[in-house]
Amino acid sequence: MSIPLVIRNMLRPELDELVHWAAREGWNPGLHDAELFWATDSEAYIAADLDGQLIGGGAITSYGGEFGFMGFFIIRPEFRGRGLGDILWNARRDRLLARLRPGASIGMDGVFAMQDYYAKGGFVFSHRNLRFQVDVAEPPEWTPDEEIRPLAEFAFDEVQAYDRTCFPAPRPHFLQGWINQPDALALGCRRNGRLAGFGVIRRCLNGCKIGPLFADDGEVAEALYAELSGFATGGPLYLDAPENNPEAMALVQRHGMTEVFGCARMYLGPFPAIAQERVFGVTTFELG
Repeated sequence: MSIPLVIRNMLRPELDELVHWAAREGWNPGLHDAELFWATDSEAYIAADLDGQLIGGGAITSYGGEFGFMGFFIIRPEFRGRGLGDILWNARRDRLLARLRPGASIGMDGVFAMQDYYAKGGFVFSHRNLRFQVDVAEPPEWTPDEEIRPLAEFAFDEVQAYDRTCFPAPRPHFLQGWINQPDALALGCRRNGRLAGFGVIRRCLNGCKIGPLFADDGEVAEALYAELSGFATGGPLYLDAPENNPEAMALVQRHGMTEVFGCARMYLGPFPAIAQERVFGVTTFELG
């Protein structure tokens, strides 16, 4: 008799293991991702357990029951091709639906090769989020036409309100941890006395990633990118930019960034009403 797969909530040390697997897959997690992700929603991490052994996992993050995000979906290579991932994925989707209010949407960033599979599970393609890379040899030279300040100088309520225009639900707990994490830099742009955009860059196992990068327009995004990229001097810099924002595509082209990876942004339920033109870089592929 075959051993049944047990789907259960993860223990905190198991999330560290999942992050380690992600690193081996080349996902290049941030240095503090595990602790920040767990603090955001400790009930989000679902384990696939086979005979007492962790063989897979993933996140089903709920943002106040108003919006869900599926990410961090991994099955250990030696257990792939046996239908175990299918059991885990469907269980995660159903568990997340149960954690949300009726009619709430779920988003995900899935690898292109799995797009048809996710469509069978009810998800509809929205656009591509593309990972770009550039090596930063030295801090960029630029003329500061915009006022860039540490994000801590802006009231958190203002930062949260701006974030809400770019993300489908309030996420104050996540945002507080994300913008104040160690080994990172968070900056905002002040224009006409108000916040006109903000960005965060964090150190990862390899180089640094910018995310999010939200801005009123290309000029603000350019100014934030220029200041943030100096944090990555001497190593590679990554930005996950949405293809449905032409100004984001223009920014990566101006800076000679090379496409190295990508995901299909898909939704189960209504597409969120957010300011897509303000999104120059998504926060994470794992939590949205």
